[in-house]
Amino acid sequence: MAARTLGYDVRVLDPEQDCPARGVATTTITAPWADAEAAAELARGCAAVTLEIEQIPRPSLEAVANVAPLYPGVEAVYTIQDRARQKQWLAAHQFPLGPFATVMDAAATADAVRALGPSIVKSAMGGYDGRGQVRVRTAEQGHAAFEQLRAPVCVVEAFLDIETEISVLVARRADSTSVAYPPSRNVHTDGVLTWAVTPSGVPDALAMRAMSLARDIASALDVVGLLAVEMFILRDGQLLVNELAPRPHNTYHHSERANPTSQFEQLVRAICNLPLGSVEIVRPAAIHNLLGDLWTNATPDFANAMAIPGVRVHLYGKKEARPGRKMGHLSADGDTPEQALDRVLEAYRALAPPCQ
Repeated sequence: MAARTLGYDVRVLDPEQDCPARGVATTTITAPWADAEAAAELARGCAAVTLEIEQIPRPSLEAVANVAPLYPGVEAVYTIQDRARQKQWLAAHQFPLGPFATVMDAAATADAVRALGPSIVKSAMGGYDGRGQVRVRTAEQGHAAFEQLRAPVCVVEAFLDIETEISVLVARRADSTSVAYPPSRNVHTDGVLTWAVTPSGVPDALAMRAMSLARDIASALDVVGLLAVEMFILRDGQLLVNELAPRPHNTYHHSERANPTSQFEQLVRAICNLPLGSVEIVRPAAIHNLLGDLWTNATPDFANAMAIPGVRVHLYGKKEARPGRKMGHLSADGDTPEQALDRVLEAYRALAPPCQ
């Protein structure tokens, strides 16, 4: 939609016949991510290609890059899409990480948990929004977790003494020009983002460190487009990298309300070599995710939520409301971050009709 606003035509490749972008795109190719020929067909009609999911096999990425500019590039996406490769790359480039281990069998997983203590075992490929992850406290549980995940490679990450979770979004052009959005403060439930708010409320010096760190990572990866860097702030003041995402990010959906340039327009500007837009916060804003669980018994009462000042409803046009599936989000602005967050939380509570 941002590309359309800027006057560009849009082509889309998506595995789902009824994908939400079909109503916006001139051409929609329905094919699996692994269909390299379909990816090349998409690229043949484009001056530039980008993505909003990183789990695309390398042959498909290369098929696109052989025809049209692909942003981010093959190597950046390939590095990020596998948690083990991503962690190893970050460690090799001396970016700050919590203790972790890469494992390829159940026995090694047990050994890693024995060494690291209580941990999270994550499949290296696939699995996001809390999927493909098991929390463990003992070596025996680590052994069982590897077998449960059925992944050839897993990452074991030690539990950390986390005070706050934040993210920073970087936009970067091919000429290395970049901007970093001020941090977003994020709260997750079972590994899925529940809400996010900006300004984050972290001290200015720490916010600047986080923004500088994110820009350094984007530069080292040579990302063109967007890079979201999720981070932990520990109770002792350490700032550690959690995970990377080379695309628009759930924690910056509030950029449509808080910043002169939304993350979606910024992506188009970056890959089309246009001037990057302003990322200053002109109005505090917050979002709350809407998962498919809300549709279990009835359609949520969106009119009730929209009656709250400053609240908007954003639905993605997904046809099937499955439990855990992100179907949309609520956004709200306010005079302060606290007011914006209070409004969006109140709106979320208002979605459910009162008990009869």
